[in-house]
Amino acid sequence: MSLGLAHSLSRYKLKFSPDKVDTMIVQAISLLDDLDKELNNYIMRCREWYGWHFPELGKTVTDNLAYCKCVQKLGHRTNTATTDFSDILPEEVESAVKIAAEISMGTEVSDEDIEHIIHLCDQVVQISEYRTQLYDYLKNRMMAIAPNLTVMVGELVGARLIAHAGSLLNLAKHPASTVQILGAEKALFRALKTRRDTPKYGLIYHASLVGQTTPKNKGKISRMLAAKASLAIRYDALGEDTNAEMGIENKAKLEIRIRHLEEKGMRKISGTGKARAKSDKYQHKSEVKTYDPSGDSTLPSLSKKRKIEEVDDGDEQADIKPTKKAMLSELSETEEGEQPPKKKKKKKEKKQEVTVKQEEEEEEPSTSFVAETPEKKKKKKKKVKDE
Repeated sequence: MSLGLAHSLSRYKLKFSPDKVDTMIVQAISLLDDLDKELNNYIMRCREWYGWHFPELGKTVTDNLAYCKCVQKLGHRTNTATTDFSDILPEEVESAVKIAAEISMGTEVSDEDIEHIIHLCDQVVQISEYRTQLYDYLKNRMMAIAPNLTVMVGELVGARLIAHAGSLLNLAKHPASTVQILGAEKALFRALKTRRDTPKYGLIYHASLVGQTTPKNKGKISRMLAAKASLAIRYDALGEDTNAEMGIENKAKLEIRIRHLEEKGMRKISGTGKARAKSDKYQHKSEVKTYDPSGDSTLPSLSKKRKIEEVDDGDEQADIKPTKKAMLSELSETEEGEQPPKKKKKKKEKKQEVTVKQEEEEEEPSTSFVAETPEKKKKKKKKVKDE
């Protein structure tokens, strides 16, 4: 009885609120991802295939959809001069394509090959048009089911979060920390296994609020965004209102917080408490360091102090030399002035004096600069006479 009543109640809710079916969002976002992969494969094949015939077109036209439309209109390379690309390309690119077609190095292809290439381009154009329609459908469905989550993180990120959790109600049961790293489970368990830092964000990294911050603040903003997004998810899943007022308010608060982090809005502790502390902006000043060649030489280099001491010693020696010469000249003058008048001596005394002089010359070193005084000479003569 109770089981039948529960089934009837759930059937009644689904009947009167078809917009609350989040299964459509899960299927739509999965199809959108598949279409993106197929479009990339088709466009790559089309560029490579037609590039054998007209390789210069791929370099001048960078947009993939415009490239396929040009190939549809052009066909063979020889039709470039008569084909009008004004509704697809700007004038400058169109003139560049026409000039490149005249000097192209591509190979010649048959009409059947061109038909297959054009058919592939038709498929690319049709799939791209259907993708835009599917994106509009997904946006409208997300605004109907989870308006606050859509305002906070965007349509694509919100739809991927719902698809990853399975449903909106399952996502509402997750805490904010799980919402933050949802989609990075492999990195989380690898970090826990290797005992390293766990990831800071998962699918929420692609939200516009996280993308516009600096890499330094991405972890903080992703944590705050996950906390506000978890509140918005619970309000959307369990609340009865379908407005997005709470999401708009929370997003405004997060933007203010991001601005404070970016500007480093530190407030003063003293004073009014409202004035912001003045902080100078960081400016990188690169210092260019020159190479010091003094470390290359293995010979002992003389320091500046030692060089200065050597120069001072040289000056002192230069000053000492003339003083010695002056002393010698003064001594010679005194000897001449003090010499007594010569007396006649005997031959024996002369011989003795000669021998004394020879002994004195042998005893005196050759480097002596100071001459003997006459008083010393007289003492020596007296000693000789006594002997």
